[in-house]
Amino acid sequence: MLRDITLGQYYQVDSVIHRLDPRVKLGTTVLFIISLFAFDGFWGYLVAALFLAFVIRLSRVPFQFMVKGMKSIVFLLSITVIFNLFLTPGEPIVHIWKLTITQEGLRLAILLSIRLGFLIIGSSVMTLTTTPNQLTDGLEKMLRPLNKIKVPVHEIAMMMSIALRFIPILMEETDKIMKAQLARCADFDSGNLIRKAKSLVPLLVPLFISAFRRANDLAMAMEARCYRGGDHRTKMKPLHYEKRDYIAYFVVACYLVGGIAAGKLMPVLLGSIHLL
Repeated sequence: MLRDITLGQYYQVDSVIHRLDPRVKLGTTVLFIISLFAFDGFWGYLVAALFLAFVIRLSRVPFQFMVKGMKSIVFLLSITVIFNLFLTPGEPIVHIWKLTITQEGLRLAILLSIRLGFLIIGSSVMTLTTTPNQLTDGLEKMLRPLNKIKVPVHEIAMMMSIALRFIPILMEETDKIMKAQLARCADFDSGNLIRKAKSLVPLLVPLFISAFRRANDLAMAMEARCYRGGDHRTKMKPLHYEKRDYIAYFVVACYLVGGIAAGKLMPVLLGSIHLL
């Protein structure tokens, strides 16, 4: 299960999406996430699904590899769907014991599951096609105007990049510790919820110790190399927009217009056809 987490990993392959400027990928990912909450209805999400499939195709990252990252959030997704399904007031559809499924709850549960699924896959496309160094440079470049109000942009971008880079490392470390504990007859599955929580203590303690040790080693390595953040640092590969980056912005703008238009106009057109 832990090996299935793809967030923070980089899938190395030559594609149009990999060659895009990291600022384009960061900005378009944010716009895509906003669009998921702005669209409302079947047709808007259909446009989002087609756009996401188009981007995945261009990225040349296997879809099965991206879907693996969804396995780690199935539990969270299930809880979200169940809570919205049973706790949303509205017109009743089905009664199960003391719980009631409403029409509004069913609609909201479906929309939230689609939003979360598209959000995870869309974010994975960005991290799978962008190296941590590119993410740091792109984020720092985008937030550079905040330097005028004394915001430590470089340090913030570096921390976020290191956090993303450490996700797969910590998952691998957790997997190793869990296998070592299982070899010593540890049991993480049986028992009630409280017993399962207690069984995780032997796993969490060495994991935190390992994480602090890695953080300390990284800090010492950066100090030994006289690392200093700020405006005076140079870039081995300076960022600059190319023709494909402007085309990417145009495609995303067309996607936003198309999604909004589909959500607003298609129900009206279908209603007019039905009246005819």
